Amino acid sequence: MRRGPFLVVGLGNPGLEYQWTPHNAGFMAIDRIAQQEGVVVQNRRSRALTATCRMAGRAVILAKPETYMNLSGVAVAALVREFEADPAEDLLVIYDELDLVLGTFKIRERGSPAGHNGARSVTGALGTQEWLRLRIGVGLNLPPEAIAAGGRRPGKDYLLSPLRKADLAVLDEVLDKVATATRRILQDGPGVAMNEFNRKEQGAGNRE
Repeated sequence: MRRGPFLVVGLGNPGLEYQWTPHNAGFMAIDRIAQQEGVVVQNRRSRALTATCRMAGRAVILAKPETYMNLSGVAVAALVREFEADPAEDLLVIYDELDLVLGTFKIRERGSPAGHNGARSVTGALGTQEWLRLRIGVGLNLPPEAIAAGGRRPGKDYLLSPLRKADLAVLDEVLDKVATATRRILQDGPGVAMNEFNRKEQGAGNRE
């Protein structure tokens, strides 16, 4: 049986004002992969901007939903229908994660969306938690004494505000690793990719 394309969808908010915000880490990852593959994410289909390339010998659709973060599932579900994809086998969703420290990322095959509106929308639209996700850390690495003093993780204002130049430099390095991890998923499967990238000590302070 001929396999259709593999879908790699990054979550974020369209619009220049959101371009360099933590909540758009998924969009940045898609743009980085596209840049490395020599394609531009500009075709409109299934409520998303897309590009097509080949990675590890398989056709890949790179996509950035145009539906805004809290309706991401509308575009993801439309792409899954258009390409007759199996969410458990043919889909990778990339998004930001406050519970992981900036400079880190983690791959998971399934799980609850926790407090992420985009992930919650994807799960709701697909009707299943069985979809592969790569979460890019955007959380601040607060020292224990700051947490003890009542320091809390940043919220919506932080997620929708432009990243500082120093933080963008940290994220820039992560995006290259995310692109490499995406290729590993396509080439060798999620299990191999998780063993390679999740087990690395990616910095203290990670919270699941």
